[in-house]
This record gives sequence, structure tokens and C-alpha cells, in this order.
Amino acid sequence: MAQVERTPGRLLTAPFLVVCAFYFFVFAAGYQLFPVVPLRLRELGASLAESGRFQTAFMLGSGFGSLCTGPLGDRLGQRRVLRVASLAVVMILVAYALLRVRWVFYLLAPVHGLLWSALRTASVAKVGGILSAENRAQGMSLFGLTGPGGVAVGPLVGLWLMPHLGFAWMMVLLAGVFAILHGLIGALPREAPREVEASTLFQWPDRAVWGTVAVMLLVGLGFGPMPPYSAQEAKAVGMAWPATFLTCFALGMMAIRGLLALTGMGRRPVSLLPAMIALATAGYALLAFLPGGMARHLLAGLIYGAGYGMVHTLLLMNIFATTPPQRTGAAVGALFFAFDAATALGALGLGWVMEHRNFRWGWAIGAALMALSIPAARRIVRRSSAVTPEPVPSGILEG
Repeated sequence: MAQVERTPGRLLTAPFLVVCAFYFFVFAAGYQLFPVVPLRLRELGASLAESGRFQTAFMLGSGFGSLCTGPLGDRLGQRRVLRVASLAVVMILVAYALLRVRWVFYLLAPVHGLLWSALRTASVAKVGGILSAENRAQGMSLFGLTGPGGVAVGPLVGLWLMPHLGFAWMMVLLAGVFAILHGLIGALPREAPREVEASTLFQWPDRAVWGTVAVMLLVGLGFGPMPPYSAQEAKAVGMAWPATFLTCFALGMMAIRGLLALTGMGRRPVSLLPAMIALATAGYALLAFLPGGMARHLLAGLIYGAGYGMVHTLLLMNIFATTPPQRTGAAVGALFFAFDAATALGALGLGWVMEHRNFRWGWAIGAALMALSIPAARRIVRRSSAVTPEPVPSGILEG
């Protein structure tokens, strides 16, 4: 008999904590690879622009995969998708450890990206099913801290481990982590039969999701060059801490999420979206135009992260509020597709600008793309004005 997935009145259940830990390591592993693999490709003879193609291929696989992996989770069950995808990631990471030629990285990257999309979409949809309606606001506030936590730890650990362990042993270590996570997923409750709908592999998302897709496209285009090129710029200007921007970016995300978890987000959390994007745009502009090196990366990362940190959470909360439960996986998949595909194109296009002009030109164009998403965010707020949910309480205090 299937286990009951929701436990009214309790927030910190064992399944919820397992999904939080899993989501943390998904992001920690991804953001450990994004700055490290380009450096490995440079060691194997890649140019600056070429080194960013790994993330381009990875994110294209993740983006297009999200369109299928979201509905696939709705059809087969999120738990099953998480188990299969985590085991496949173990094999991909072991393969990276053995590679000595560049082109195989680009061949495996979209497959890895597809698996990563399955892990993300299934985790988000699963946590939405685990949380009861009365605990969803608090639970999403806490769950929202795990991804930025992984982003904070991943680049820092990766850039420290690479000179100490070497790239190959790093990949073996990551493979071991995912093998453990694969076992932990077995502790999650199976979905009740009514929650697994016999749907098609691909579902066109509801029209209500299109506004969030437009915002994610522009945000993703601007975000694209951050993971593969911020550490490379830091090395180029002689910074002692190459992960400064990515680490401070993640710390900014965690700070704003923690603050809003304490204060609450008001009756309509999505109304914060334009202000958050404007704050992220300001941080991006500092990266492009502020003089210096270490201080520029530190300040820009904190401000950009503080604004960017709530964008995904606010859009996901809007999806949960406006999408039928049986279409949640498809809606989350569409959102991740928009972000991942745009991130891939941003890394490719702005990476070309950085190689042929300089890093600051790429950052400036990225800031402009972020600014263009503000009108679309305002449109989402206007369209949601007819719906007034209950105030969002503190996830930290009540959790």
C-alpha cells in the first residue's frame, strides 16, 4: 500500500528533510562543475569561448529535457524519476573522471543536463506533494534555502579541491555522493495512485505559465555567463579567491531568503518580483562598471544574489497557486526549460563577446537583458492582482 505523502500539522518530516538534502547536493554538484570543467577544458587546450560550451551543451540538454522530465514525473511518479536519474548521474561523473579529450565532454554534457533537469523538476514537484497546504508557505521558504546553499558551497569546494585532489578524483568523490543520495531517495514515500496521472510524455504548459517563461528567458540570458566566466575573469585579473563572485552571489541569495522567511512576504508574494529583478540588475551593473577586482566581485555578487535569489521562488509559488496539481510537473518543467535554454544561449553569446571584446562588455549586455525582464514581471503582478492569498508566515520561526 502506498505511503501517505502529506502529514498535516508537521513541517520538518523525514521525507521533507531528505528532499531538502537531495536538492542541496544537486545544486552543489552542478555549481561545482560549472567553473571547474571550463578550467579543465582550458588545460586540455580549449580557448576562452570554447570553455563555456560545456555549460551551453549542459543547459540545452537540461532545458529541453525539462519539457519531458516534468510531465514524466507526473506520469511515472517523482520518486521513481529521482532514483533512476541519480543513478545515471553516478555513471556520467565516473565517465568525466576518465576523459582525456575535449569533444567527449561536449557529447556527455547534454545527457548530464537532461538528468539534472529530471532531478530538479522532480525534487520541486515532490516537495510540493510532501508539504500539506497549511505548511506550504513555510516549507517552500525553507526549501528555497537549499539551492542557494548548494550554489554557495559548490564553486568554493570545487575550486579548492581541483588543485588538491585533481579533476579525476573530484569526479569520483561526487559520484560517491550521488550513490549515497540514490539510496536515500528510497526513503521517500511513493506517490498515491491519484497523484500519478496517465499523461502524455510532453504536455504543452498552460497559458498562465507563459508570463513566467518570458521572465525566465531574459533572466537566464543574463545569468548564462556567470558560472563559467566569473572565475575566469577573477583569475585573469589576479584575484586570490576566484570563487568570490559565485560564493557571494549565493550568500546574497541565502540572506534575502532568510530575511523574507523571518519577515514574511505579504499577502501577494509575487508583488516583490519587479523589485527583486531591479536589485539583481543593479548588482549586475556593478560587475560591469565598478572599477577594481576583488571588491567589485564581492559587492556585485552580494547585491546580484540578493535580488536574483527570490526570482525562482516567487515564480514557483505563483505556479503552485495558479496551476492544477496534475499539471505542476509540466509547468515547473516549462519554467526550467526557459531558464536553462536561455542560460545556454547567454553563456554562448556573451562568452563570444567576452573573448572578442572583454569581460566587462559581456557583463554590461547581461545587465541590460536583466533590466528588460522588469516590465514582464510587472505584467505578472498585475495579472495576479485578482488573487489574494493568505499572508506568508515565517518558515524559519515556525519551522
